[in-house]
Amino acid sequence: MVNHDCIIDSEICRKARLARDARFDGQFFTGVLTTGIYCRSICPAVSPKEENVRYFDSPLKAANAGLRPCLRCRPDSAPGSFAWKGTLTTLERAIRLIEDGALTGADAINIEQLSEKLGVSSRYLRKLFSEGVGTSIKQYALYRQLMFAKQLLHQTELTITQVGLAAGFNSIRRFNEAFKQALKLTPSSFRKQAASLVPDSGSSDGSISTVSQFNLTEPVKLTVELSYRPPFAWQPQHGFYQVRAVSNMEWLTSDSNYGRSFSLNGVSGYFDANHNSARNSFIVDIVLENERGLKELSAIIGNIKRILDLNANMQAIEQELTGVAPLKTLMIPGLRLPGTWSAFEAGCRAVLGQQVSIVQASKLLNQLVLAYGERRTISDREIILFPTAEAVANASLDELKMPGARKLALNGLGEFVVQHPDRGLNDWLSIKGIGPWTSAYAQMRGESHPDILLCGDLVVKKRVLALYQQYQKNTGETEALDYGALTKEIAKIVSPWGSYLTFQLWNLS
Repeated sequence: MVNHDCIIDSEICRKARLARDARFDGQFFTGVLTTGIYCRSICPAVSPKEENVRYFDSPLKAANAGLRPCLRCRPDSAPGSFAWKGTLTTLERAIRLIEDGALTGADAINIEQLSEKLGVSSRYLRKLFSEGVGTSIKQYALYRQLMFAKQLLHQTELTITQVGLAAGFNSIRRFNEAFKQALKLTPSSFRKQAASLVPDSGSSDGSISTVSQFNLTEPVKLTVELSYRPPFAWQPQHGFYQVRAVSNMEWLTSDSNYGRSFSLNGVSGYFDANHNSARNSFIVDIVLENERGLKELSAIIGNIKRILDLNANMQAIEQELTGVAPLKTLMIPGLRLPGTWSAFEAGCRAVLGQQVSIVQASKLLNQLVLAYGERRTISDREIILFPTAEAVANASLDELKMPGARKLALNGLGEFVVQHPDRGLNDWLSIKGIGPWTSAYAQMRGESHPDILLCGDLVVKKRVLALYQQYQKNTGETEALDYGALTKEIAKIVSPWGSYLTFQLWNLS
């Protein structure tokens, strides 16, 4: 059966939706033509007849077909699909910038400026969106704003005004108009239909909300549910965080919890993510220092999803990893990439971890943050923020018992990031003391680059050789192993998911 709106075969979609298979959540959406709504594969509503449905590989295509999102399964809360993505591309970078609010709010840039930032022409970028996403850049940006607003209206107690600000609308009148045009309801009406616990107490009179209207004295608290597709190996990921945690910057209060402080574009706060395996999701409590943080809320939530690696399609990834024959029976299903809040933080962790044990690296990291991180009290909780690049650039680092060359590398990294905040991580190789392993580690954990096979890592090397030596023994092969040639072949087999193989190798017992 051919379905031009969905890259997944219609028969597969039919079986998945009837089984409410969470492994397909976010990979396709079911449009119900008789009711005019579209749903996730896990929707608890009575399954419609097949002749009344149409499948879409993105919620935006369903919306463009005139369908409304289901209020029960909330398609806006589905994990991201990015079915078109193989390796990192211009389109992916553009979407990430848009979802981080590049085209919205008081500091918005236009499409030409976005294109320039990406190093392509605006005509080419428009073509990428038309062919890859099925809509224009502006329509995509507006759709993401509205879906984010819908999620906040449904899940949080933020006022209508606060939701509009968080979604990137400077005018509440414009927010109301756009929301009603797309969803056929005003934000207030939607909230009532969605059975919100708290009625709207915000202004919807069309006034312009500006920074001067932010409440800067009180913290803002909200809770959101962030879904993922199973499987999810949470305990190994939890353990990875635990042995590397920094006191008062990160905390793990139970087997299901991971929390940390953060700072993003001048906005500070912290979050607590609590794993709910029964719902294939995390319940995330977010506390912002004040209302100004709402303007970065979309980017903050996006970064939390990246840190936890919630958008990964583990079925597709692990299908590629099984191409490495010696690993096939040893893989941990659902093992993801535990990220750091920023690439700079990941770079500092990598420098401190050079040629020392994990325990020693963690000790050095705690000392660095304790000495140079900024302390804050937010909503009666004392936290420490990871040191800024400027603080590290100017730090004496006398507290750290490690070679002077590594201290200079840390200073140099801070100075480089201060002077060149927009340069890529490969450019870090120009810093004395920063080598390929450090740059690659920062890309893998700080940017969540999916295709970093750390061939130069000692643990990776030992485990690859051990795996293939045992494999040769089992198969009777006698050919001498060439590690360089072997890892090149492995990288080719698993691309673009080399980072996931790195973590599988790290987690072998």
